[in-house]
Amino acid sequence: MKTQRPEQELTWSWGYRPRSALDRVKAMAPPPPLTPSTPLLHGEFGSYPARGPRFALTLTPQALHIQRLRPKPEARPRGGLVLLTEVSGCCTLRSRSPLDSAAYFCVYTYPRGRRGGRRRAARTFRADGAATYEENRAEAQRWATALTCLLRGLPLPGDGDITPDLLPRPPRLLLLVNPFGGRGLAWQWCKNHVLPMISEAGLSFNLIQTERQNHARELVQGLNLSEWDGIITVSGDGVLYEVLNGLLQRPDWEEAVKTPVGILPCGSGNALAGAVNQHGGFEPALGIDLLLNCSLLLCRGGSHPLDLLSVTLASGSRCFSFLSVAWGFVSDVDIQSERFRALGSARFTLGTVLGLATLHTYRGRFSYLPATVEPASPNPAHGLPRAKSELTLAPAPAPAGAHSPLHRSVSDLPLPLPQPALTSPGSPEPLPILSLNGGGPELAGDWGGAGDAPLSPDPLLPSPPGTPKAAQLSPISEGPSEMAASSGLPPPTPGAPVATSAGGPPDHLLPPLGTPLPPDWVTMEGDFVLILAILPSHLGADLVAAPHARFDDGLVHLCWVRSGISRAALLRLFLAMERGNHFSLGCPHLGYAAARAFRLEPLTPRGVLTVDGEQVEYGPLQAQVHPGLGTLLTGPPGCPRREA
Repeated sequence: MKTQRPEQELTWSWGYRPRSALDRVKAMAPPPPLTPSTPLLHGEFGSYPARGPRFALTLTPQALHIQRLRPKPEARPRGGLVLLTEVSGCCTLRSRSPLDSAAYFCVYTYPRGRRGGRRRAARTFRADGAATYEENRAEAQRWATALTCLLRGLPLPGDGDITPDLLPRPPRLLLLVNPFGGRGLAWQWCKNHVLPMISEAGLSFNLIQTERQNHARELVQGLNLSEWDGIITVSGDGVLYEVLNGLLQRPDWEEAVKTPVGILPCGSGNALAGAVNQHGGFEPALGIDLLLNCSLLLCRGGSHPLDLLSVTLASGSRCFSFLSVAWGFVSDVDIQSERFRALGSARFTLGTVLGLATLHTYRGRFSYLPATVEPASPNPAHGLPRAKSELTLAPAPAPAGAHSPLHRSVSDLPLPLPQPALTSPGSPEPLPILSLNGGGPELAGDWGGAGDAPLSPDPLLPSPPGTPKAAQLSPISEGPSEMAASSGLPPPTPGAPVATSAGGPPDHLLPPLGTPLPPDWVTMEGDFVLILAILPSHLGADLVAAPHARFDDGLVHLCWVRSGISRAALLRLFLAMERGNHFSLGCPHLGYAAARAFRLEPLTPRGVLTVDGEQVEYGPLQAQVHPGLGTLLTGPPGCPRREA
């Protein structure tokens, strides 16, 4: 099998979604080479308030360089380098004072603090080099447009003529939030962190809270997908499993599965988010730090082909996996720790301790079709490697000024954020909501002293036809009845077998279950502590099970642990998995193979099988990889992270 080279990574910018094969080929073409330090723009700006210092700004493909000029240049500038990897978006503003001819340019950033966590900051610069507001506005828009193009991977013209016409329409996302995710904090995290950041990036959205198991699956089955540039799950891995299987159950599954999907981690199991975080070049993170990292990557809009695994169960039904198939210790911990869901990700730690105390072995037959192209040998540090909406989701085209009537939906912005109301001294009216292309979060902490007029939004581009005005949009406020968390609704039932998918491509590598396997397959039989088949690198946000795996390598990475391993040795394996170097321990009970397909036949009458962390029927199963079948929103790739 020919694997895809890294330089063929599929990416496209927000607002442009290739539909044809030719479009995809063009999207894979590398952009014109630019060195990281190539100066793209340079200019002098004032600050807000007007009596603040003056700055020289230089924009390069990787950073915004800020140097204070007056009143006194800093010998060692603090915050003088703003990496684009820490920028969510920008906007242009204007003063409400008719006497102010300056225009304003604001950059929203999320730099890492001394303790590693990210905190929001906004820097506002005053374009005042010209005599008229129109000229200053053009300069502010030139900088905002150039920065937005860099963030979204859009090419800049070689002649330097940078105008807002370079920007496509605002991307439109469908956010599916599981309010039961993690420790029940998913909705709060979404409101406090996700929605402000994506509004700063100029992304438009509709939001739906899922109410029960398989709600997300049924929602995406009825969507008019042409209305959306991406479907984003704000939860753990379970909701994305429902989305992908729902897309593959549609009659138009071949086109539907190309819809870009993304994940923002607000659950207890955030394995795919951990892989996305690593792909983006960020340090390992958990909790809100992982959520902010993945949100920053989402704002950039880069996409990547995603391998999917079709899994045929004992009954003959089929489902699709983006993550893993597990039997033994891993699946036991996953399912048995459900009763500790209130602990968040700590449930897996507790479940592992309990699993070690009652360690079981399982007899089975495990067969696989070896990959024709083995993955590159890892370095020594790594070793080897939820039910139907009450309203129709795809009605006739909505009239201008209205969106499709999505059930329990919040659409677009402005957002009254949970912040104290800010007012400029001397002004009786509250400060406005600021954003790129209208509507967005408040520009907290950037207001001047007495006599400084407040700033108001100055969008780069007019809203496209049919976009509702701010007064018509559904704001998010603290505690409206429609947007309250789904109180009284039961969470997903632990242990309930998941629904299966009937669509998708045929499994040409798999003979029917129960029939002999071809001679080029490898078969082993014995007693196992665990068997794990995994597609991406991560089994959890902090567990790197296959450190060399890629989203589109066309391989399923098989790991197994045979019986006879001590509890202490098994614990050492999982502790080493936090850094992805468990294969370098030289454990004789640990095995690995890269494959294109596999078959698992449990010979123990009782056990637990999971697909992407969801329990499925117990019995023989088999699976094969479908390379690049899906599309994952990953953001641009980052520099490979060096191990300490």
